[in-house]
Amino acid sequence: MAKAIEITDTNFNEIVNSNQPVLVDFWAEWCGPCKMIGPIVEELAGDYDGKATIGKVDVDTNPNISSQFGIRSIPTLLIFKGGQVVDKIVGAVPKSVLSEKLEAQI
Repeated sequence: MAKAIEITDTNFNEIVNSNQPVLVDFWAEWCGPCKMIGPIVEELAGDYDGKATIGKVDVDTNPNISSQFGIRSIPTLLIFKGGQVVDKIVGAVPKSVLSEKLEAQI
């Protein structure tokens, strides 16, 4: 089963400039709601294998991406298509909400 990709300041542009939608979860180890949504993000990576790219950015170790997109609260999930942000979800939400937003971009 596919796993969420670790996205860093170094590989970010390469990953989000994909032809398929890319869901990016901005999170941190110390964040309670991030830990709640983490397993959902991993499930989505398996569910959307081959249809979308699912990745995670640790805001503590990758401050450049976080500041570039004005991430102020986590978890924040951004959906990219063709390198552009097309949707934004802030806070822990049910899997169905994330699936719906991803489906809209496929």
